[in-house]
Amino acid sequence: MRRNDEMKLGLFLAQSGYHEGAWRDPSVPVNGGVDIHHYANLAALAEGAAFHFLFVPDSPSVVEEDQASIARVGRNDSFEPITLFSALSSRTQDIGFVATATTTYHQPYHLARLFASLDLLSRGRAAWNIVTSGFKFEAPNFGEQELPDHDTRYVRAREFVEVVKGLWDSWEDDAFIRDKKSGIYVDTTKLHLLNHRGHYLSVRGPLNIARPPQGYPVLVQAGASDAGIRFAAEFGEVIFNAAPSLEDGKQYYTSLKEKARALGRKDDQVLVMPGIVPIVGRTKQEASDKLQRLQSYTHIDVLMETADRWLGRVADLRSMNLDSLVPPSLPQTNFVRSRQKVLLDLAIRQNLTWRELIRLVSDCRGHQMVVGTPDEIANTMVDTFDQRAADGFNVMPATVPGGLTDFVELVVPELRRRGKFRSEYSGKTLRENLGLKRPLNQFTQAGANSHL
Repeated sequence: MRRNDEMKLGLFLAQSGYHEGAWRDPSVPVNGGVDIHHYANLAALAEGAAFHFLFVPDSPSVVEEDQASIARVGRNDSFEPITLFSALSSRTQDIGFVATATTTYHQPYHLARLFASLDLLSRGRAAWNIVTSGFKFEAPNFGEQELPDHDTRYVRAREFVEVVKGLWDSWEDDAFIRDKKSGIYVDTTKLHLLNHRGHYLSVRGPLNIARPPQGYPVLVQAGASDAGIRFAAEFGEVIFNAAPSLEDGKQYYTSLKEKARALGRKDDQVLVMPGIVPIVGRTKQEASDKLQRLQSYTHIDVLMETADRWLGRVADLRSMNLDSLVPPSLPQTNFVRSRQKVLLDLAIRQNLTWRELIRLVSDCRGHQMVVGTPDEIANTMVDTFDQRAADGFNVMPATVPGGLTDFVELVVPELRRRGKFRSEYSGKTLRENLGLKRPLNQFTQAGANSHL
């Protein structure tokens, strides 16, 4: 299938907005993270604009290290993503749900069942953002002192995803006949045991829920390290990456598509959707004022902790001369390695000081940030799309609902005027709306039959 001229759009659903100072903005609900009505309002805004999906990040831990920063961040009281989307599934009709869940500290049977349930509840709108855990304090929450090695986490993730896919294929699509007259509820010739015995996992199956409406919920991945890109090329159907410049985006896009193609995958079945942080103003000055106000809300403790975390906790930022240039290299982290590289590459390219880099991390975490008029933001998005640096974007408003409302009311019409974004949904499932094929059941393909 040829790539069409319309970009895909997702909404990165942070409870207050993507900027670290967002929760202090007077327009932002202070308790939004635990208010279903707040999330339902954001979902309605995005669905009304025909966004393809909502994307919720997650970590099974408090990610900040010290009490001073924990006291000042506004992110540690938010819903678990699958639970949230289960609630939103009954309040929406068309928009998709991308829920983040780690392969490091879940069991595959558990996640397979949860995502199948969400796909059934939403009538085919679920997606799984596959992560491998990248924050320091996740391990101690699960009886471990340290995270497994970075590359080991990806090796386990590969086996994990194969197991989950196998569990989703436990039942053929028409296995549940539910015939009251005959008394036969399910055709057991269409039931398949997984019987997986691997290096990390042992799972018998079958799953005790029907095959999801989409076959598999859409598989989303955000890896940009060497191991992450290999994983994304093999499994990812939507790839969420950080590309702070057009050249970064083009390089990543080309590399990923080539690797996926080498594995026999089609370009239009691997969608690259980098994050973009739009700060919209009716004038350039108005947009700049919005950013400066958010920066004024962000305490130094939060600035330092956020930069320390995304740089991989490999440097003592508080002992640095903040007006000195960031060095050309730092020790490689065992945490979020891909983002560490993006931020360091950006710092070197732009000759940033530590102070400038710390501020940048708070503002956008290495994603592309565009501060300007609707026309300027649309120009950036269209140029990135047309030059094959993206198939669409994960939109990350600095504040919600205000920043989302600005984008929907001011930028989306401009994208439509240029013929780059749709005005309505084209399919019933998330796969249909994204142009992704529904996967066949692996047990019913030629040469792979193995009935119970």
